[in-house]
Amino acid sequence: MLRVVVLGAAAGGGVPQWNCGCAVCTKARTETRELQSTQASIAVSADGEHWYLVNASPDLRQQLIATPQLHPKAGQLRHNPIAGVILTNGEVDAVAGLLSMREGSPFTLYAHERVLAILRSNSIFNVLGENNVKRRPIETDVAFEPTLPDGSPSGIEILPFAVPGKGAWYLEGKAHPAGGDAAGDTLGLRILDKASGKYFYFLAACADVTDDLKSRLSGAALVFFDGTVWRDDELIVQGLGTKTGQSMGHISMSGEHGAIESLAGLDIGRRVFLHINNSNPALLSGSDERTALEQAGWQIPADGTEITL
Repeated sequence: MLRVVVLGAAAGGGVPQWNCGCAVCTKARTETRELQSTQASIAVSADGEHWYLVNASPDLRQQLIATPQLHPKAGQLRHNPIAGVILTNGEVDAVAGLLSMREGSPFTLYAHERVLAILRSNSIFNVLGENNVKRRPIETDVAFEPTLPDGSPSGIEILPFAVPGKGAWYLEGKAHPAGGDAAGDTLGLRILDKASGKYFYFLAACADVTDDLKSRLSGAALVFFDGTVWRDDELIVQGLGTKTGQSMGHISMSGEHGAIESLAGLDIGRRVFLHINNSNPALLSGSDERTALEQAGWQIPADGTEITL
């Protein structure tokens, strides 16, 4: 049985973003606390004792405090239920939380070589000494089974695959530490319980829904999918920025080529948006955008939501 906990569903900056006075952030700060959300990450377990994080957001410490499943065992001075962290990209949203895990508890870090190269190039990540934090490269389209702390199998199989997207924005115009251009900067994951055969997909970033991606997602019991923006130009229209969703490597929820339309009709059990930007009007309950999203069978989860497969 797979247990999945949504640690956070927001895009970079969270909701409310510390320096933002947009409609969503203002309402989250002053009226509707339920709107508040930390930055996107999930935790998954096959046994309820050992957990694997998918991405380590800048809000990780806050998320760990708020999630009883990830607390140390009662009566133990030092205990860490997190057996590993799987990174899907090298963005600040996905890796900054690693620095909150530097207190000496062992875990294994799984990431594509292109992302591991980014971590190696920045000496601040050396606080995660490899005596405690083993770094394991993963490959696209090669399934692996993360191990438990004693080296035994976890019962979870993870298949990473490349999805349309972009490398970390802070590397734009600079040489990539891994060199060249290759798949691996933006990954999707299929996460499978080996005992039951049930699986789900996690895509925190995706710039396009290809035929290959549709084929992968069809039949899944659960899909977490990139919900950064409602419309491609919403940051520009709202005066919050100069970039489109596409220029940041994110597909929009709406529109002819958006996620809702592109994935309509596929056999997917539960459809959940995450990595949702504070500019996205679908966050507002009762809005036309939220109504359209829900009528299409999609959900926006609250922090702490647990799903069992």
